[in-house]
Amino acid sequence: MAIEINGTAAPATPRPGQCLRSFLREQGNFGVKKGCDGGDCGACTVHVDGTPVHSCIYPAVRAEGKAVTTIEGLAQGGALHPVQEQFLAEQGFQCGFCTAGMMMTAATFDDAQKANLPRSLKGNLCRCTGYRSIADAVCGTHNRHNHDGGVADPAARPASTDGTAAAAATTSRAGQLGDNVPAPAGAAVVTGTARYTLDVPAEELEGLLHLKLLRSPHAHARIVSIDRTAALQVPGVVAVFTHEDAPAQHFSTAQHELYTDDPDDTRVLDDVVRFIGQRVAAVVAESVGAAEAGARALHVEYELLDTVFSPQDAMLPGAPALHGDKDAGKARISRPRQNVVAELHSELGSVADGFAVADFIHEHTYRTQRVQHVALETHSSIAWLDAEDRLVVRTSSQVPFLVRRTLGRVFDLPEDRIRVLAGRVGGGFGGKQEVLTEDLVALAALTLRRPVQVEFTRSEQFTATTTRHPFTIKLKAGAGKDGLLTALQLDVVTNTGAYGNHAPGVMFHGCGESLAVYKCANKKVDAHAVYTNTVPAGAFRGYGLSQMIFAIESAIDELAVGIGMDPLEFRRRNMVREGDDMLSTTPEPEEDVHYGSYGLDQCISLVRDALDRGKQRYRDAGLDDLGPDWVTGEGSALSMIDTVPPRGHFAHTRVSLLPDGTFAADVGTAEFGNGTTTVHAQLAATALATTAGKVAVRQSDTDLVEHDTGAFGSAGTVVAGKATLMAATELASRIVTVAAALAGVPESECVLDGGGVDCAGRRVPLEEIHGAAQHQGVQLAVEGNWDGTPRSVAFNVHGFRVAVNTGTGELRILQSVQAADAGVVVNPRQCRGQIEGGIAQALGAALYEEVRVDDDGRVTTDILRQYHIPSFADVPRSEVYFASTNDQMGPLGAKSMSESPFNPVAPALANAIRNATGVRFAELPIGRDKIYLGLKEGTLIHTR
Repeated sequence: MAIEINGTAAPATPRPGQCLRSFLREQGNFGVKKGCDGGDCGACTVHVDGTPVHSCIYPAVRAEGKAVTTIEGLAQGGALHPVQEQFLAEQGFQCGFCTAGMMMTAATFDDAQKANLPRSLKGNLCRCTGYRSIADAVCGTHNRHNHDGGVADPAARPASTDGTAAAAATTSRAGQLGDNVPAPAGAAVVTGTARYTLDVPAEELEGLLHLKLLRSPHAHARIVSIDRTAALQVPGVVAVFTHEDAPAQHFSTAQHELYTDDPDDTRVLDDVVRFIGQRVAAVVAESVGAAEAGARALHVEYELLDTVFSPQDAMLPGAPALHGDKDAGKARISRPRQNVVAELHSELGSVADGFAVADFIHEHTYRTQRVQHVALETHSSIAWLDAEDRLVVRTSSQVPFLVRRTLGRVFDLPEDRIRVLAGRVGGGFGGKQEVLTEDLVALAALTLRRPVQVEFTRSEQFTATTTRHPFTIKLKAGAGKDGLLTALQLDVVTNTGAYGNHAPGVMFHGCGESLAVYKCANKKVDAHAVYTNTVPAGAFRGYGLSQMIFAIESAIDELAVGIGMDPLEFRRRNMVREGDDMLSTTPEPEEDVHYGSYGLDQCISLVRDALDRGKQRYRDAGLDDLGPDWVTGEGSALSMIDTVPPRGHFAHTRVSLLPDGTFAADVGTAEFGNGTTTVHAQLAATALATTAGKVAVRQSDTDLVEHDTGAFGSAGTVVAGKATLMAATELASRIVTVAAALAGVPESECVLDGGGVDCAGRRVPLEEIHGAAQHQGVQLAVEGNWDGTPRSVAFNVHGFRVAVNTGTGELRILQSVQAADAGVVVNPRQCRGQIEGGIAQALGAALYEEVRVDDDGRVTTDILRQYHIPSFADVPRSEVYFASTNDQMGPLGAKSMSESPFNPVAPALANAIRNATGVRFAELPIGRDKIYLGLKEGTLIHTR
């Protein structure tokens, strides 16, 4: 019997053993997503005879004779299903990759299930939103408190610390700056028609081949030989690629504007493997199954080499040198024979003198763990040759232009012979600022001259992509009884794994703003980024800052306790103020980093006041007494981040008037839930006196614009957005010029507004202006460029109130508050969502997420049910407040606010637990078992 899909009998029958997910996608139902293939994430949820199932673990044969409904069939008669309407109205998504599955589950809920969403949504995961907007969408409710993303009434806002009133909120116009404009792709997301990387119909990729990898079972070995004979005899296998077929060029998978920021220590396929999971060979076949069978059939002979798994051991004399054969200068590795990728040594003032005058000294070692990005769309790419024989790569990337440059370097191709484009990207968080799949499909497509696709499994994401860098931070800090810091000394070791992608940048950045936010005459840093035979680390939200801030903000609290001062007051006394030099490791501040605006003082007041109100609410409700086994406490932490990465971040955009009177904006930045598409439309609309709905944004394609460094370092708004604003502003001027000439009046008497220009009482429609400009040969398409400098700083402060059960170690978060200095907030609802998502991800990293590596270097947490990311039940609702500032450098006063919300969460939580229990937990994650054991041992760390 046939399977009925969305009311129509499927023309095909499933293959033996095929899951329903892959069968539905083969029939063109691309709204059915792959996030895990283990029944863990829910992105593949569909209805079978009205019951929601995870189609990745549902055998397709079981659906024969049954009615299957996918997201594409949820709407009936041309009208959206109520749950689709609600997700669209409440913008219950960011990247949107999980959204179809989430809606398919929620569409079956009755009132009782809606009343118990922690249980009802336990099978659906979202990595982006923090779940608040999803809850509002499922229940059809909208939370309208001041902290829902808008700025509170200025009259009710706290005064800044210098006694002046906080600035008033920016007045917004519909569809422009400050409005809660919905995401342009919203309708496509909720109907399942948004196209992600692999959502390409088969007829568009005739002859598509599939690539799978054989990966190393050894942590360190030399490949002696690879026998391809058996693999090539597997039916359907077309080719096998090994190190003998790969380019000799070394490169880094990390992607930056300057490729010289990272060491050239990687080959497409190497004859030495340096971690378990490294690529050994690529098998290309007519089907995924054949490619997997071919990979299993390969016979590889290895020569095992000595291994080292801890960075401390890797720096010892006699340790195996992972890249000891490389030239330090040519590869840009600090000391390859000692496994040191990069290092930093700096002292400002004299820490010895600072400690000599300190009344209290805190000294301890802090450790942070490996964390995986867990973007629900795994790394994937398709490559083919177009009609002009150009290499085309469609990829899940944050940096398509940098991918093009890297492919050109590796394959010795001019950039004009390469096109790289990204569809909608299913999450990034820094993990897609790499080249991890594009080089493989490029090699195969260039050789075989057929389209080739690769899609990583969830296990490959854990074992063979990148993680956050683990940090070990030996910290010593001193303060006087007057509440002023006297010395800060840090010895930092980062574990970059087998390859140095992002190792220098993460180390340097981590040791930057985390220290610069505090005034202290005596600061010393010694830092090393070190190779080990473990899965490589890379770029992760915060880029080194979250690790360093955990240590420094924990120490700040210990100093405050040691001298008997309120921790927030201690921070106020020591944090930089507008006009202060921001110093970390150099005696002079970064020459292009300035206070474009300053809202750190407001953020501290907002968090302090919110925590006080929360405590009073609990007291008034009689909830403040949890029983004799419970202790409560509060904690906070602050963070600062430069709004743009250093040494250049470039964006080129083009804004055009179209014949129908609407506008087009061509930009290079990718959309992966970061909201840049909406921001570009709003900034352009504001300059052009129209609405965001009248601006069509095209993006993420190297054929569209000249160059864009990429969507990382929170640069989507402040760099690419500024380029868009510049182009739109100049276009508005040109439109007025043409209109004035048509009306025969001075430009000073012309005002662009809505769909035309008011010229001294005569309205000239935009359609007429476009036609006149064409006739006159005037271009109404303007290009904008911005180079990312000068840069500003953004601030975040987080506060928690927690309860801890002293008998069991159970932790309850009673209140979570974050205040952000985001400048003028372009889209309050969207910005709030970014902050909520950052908080949720940071809570996972603080409490339970950890990529565990065993004594042999093998990742043991390689599926989602072994690696716990926050589910709906795990995430408290956070109050989000915005400082009222107007940045002089950002577009229309805006600042970045994408990765920074993550950074202060873990130390704020650790400080709250310390305040409640008296025990300092200095190693992440702070799981319930650690809390229990810490309380049982009563271990207070040594201070004097």
